[in-house]
Amino acid sequence: MSRTNRQMSLIAFMQAQNCTNYAGSWRHPASTPDFTTPEYYQRIARTLEDGKFDLAFFDDRLAMPDIYGADHRATVENGIRAVKMDPTVVMMTMAAVTSRLGLGATYSTTYYEPYHVARLFATLDLMTRGRVAWNIVTSLNDSEAENFGRAEHMDHDLRYDRADEFMEAVLGLWDSWEDGALLVDKAADRFADSSKVHRLDYQGQFFRTRGPLTVPRSPQGHPVLLQAGASGRGQRFAGRWAELIFAGYPNLEVGRKQYAGLRAAAEAMGRDADSIRVAPAIGVVVAESADQAAEKRAFIESLSRPIDGLTLLCEVLNVDFAAREYDAPFTDEELAAVSWQSLRDRVIAKSGKKNPSVRDFVEASGRGTLREGPVFTGSPKQVADELEAWFESACDGFVLAAGYTPGSYEDFVRLVVPELQRRGLHRRDYPGTTLRETLGLARPLAGARPSPGDRRVL
Repeated sequence: MSRTNRQMSLIAFMQAQNCTNYAGSWRHPASTPDFTTPEYYQRIARTLEDGKFDLAFFDDRLAMPDIYGADHRATVENGIRAVKMDPTVVMMTMAAVTSRLGLGATYSTTYYEPYHVARLFATLDLMTRGRVAWNIVTSLNDSEAENFGRAEHMDHDLRYDRADEFMEAVLGLWDSWEDGALLVDKAADRFADSSKVHRLDYQGQFFRTRGPLTVPRSPQGHPVLLQAGASGRGQRFAGRWAELIFAGYPNLEVGRKQYAGLRAAAEAMGRDADSIRVAPAIGVVVAESADQAAEKRAFIESLSRPIDGLTLLCEVLNVDFAAREYDAPFTDEELAAVSWQSLRDRVIAKSGKKNPSVRDFVEASGRGTLREGPVFTGSPKQVADELEAWFESACDGFVLAAGYTPGSYEDFVRLVVPELQRRGLHRRDYPGTTLRETLGLARPLAGARPSPGDRRVL
């Protein structure tokens, strides 16, 4: 994609659960309660495709938030992301009613196997004719570990070491079929060209997988790779592997620095910085006038409860706040052990305290509230102005987090998308049929992207 003639990517931040990433969204009178039905997700899918969104992306966790007080009951009673369905199944219900919208799902490198993930996502990509993306995560907490028979979650950097091997194995499996391997030539009685199908024989510290994969390549080569690593180690991982990077910017000034840093991380791994896309997560509250939007935002904000933030912080930090005094500072050792290091660093920076307390984490993070990230609020013109300012120097698009569903997406498509199209910042139609074509990413050829430090035994 030319840097001088760019159009912004729009990505919907989805959850296969009872609420959006904003835990209080289920309480909104306009949030429809049919989140366990295909119709709920299909309605959103049609709206997003009408708005020419690039992608609907599903975040996920592998456990109910139950670290606060070592109990799940507060989560269940308050609907704090209590329902979590498998996102790959849910997104396929959306694929059934769309033909261009990209669809991404989160799958963990910590609790799955490379062959499983390679086969699953390659199949999904074929069944959508090349519209699938995989969001690569290393998971977060001990609750997830216990659901998969482990006593505790792996250390932060070790998870990324494992994830590097996971990616080498998955990409190797995806590349085990070259383009043109399938012949299906009945006259010649030849099904496929065996010289274009290869065993992998990958062997590393964490994984061994033989291959070849049993799924041929898709129209887009292989699924698009998504990642949201924000720590130093996470950024190096994203620079090595990710094609679309999800970021968290507290403001435009920081965003410019992070954008430059992520592009530099890709270049440090021998990649072209223009071969990646960076999209920060934002909220949008839009209405016909600024006053109406402010009123709408105030109501959405009123839906959060203190228990939401406490529960969600414990989930992502892997620490039980209920066992601590509210104003007691964390020790250096305790801070070093938290799971989500970039969130810890943001709280330290915002609070101005080297050793913040539970209160500091709650107030500085805004977890469980709309204050957790930027929320562009106002008329269609005002929102478009903010989007354009960020797009010019800090990102390639946006991950849109909904205050309630399906209304937040419907408001954005009805009010903001036409304004962005009028300015030439967002497409009026899809440029092709695959997600890579939509994102302006090159189609990878089998074996064209050897991994640095390759440990495969051929």
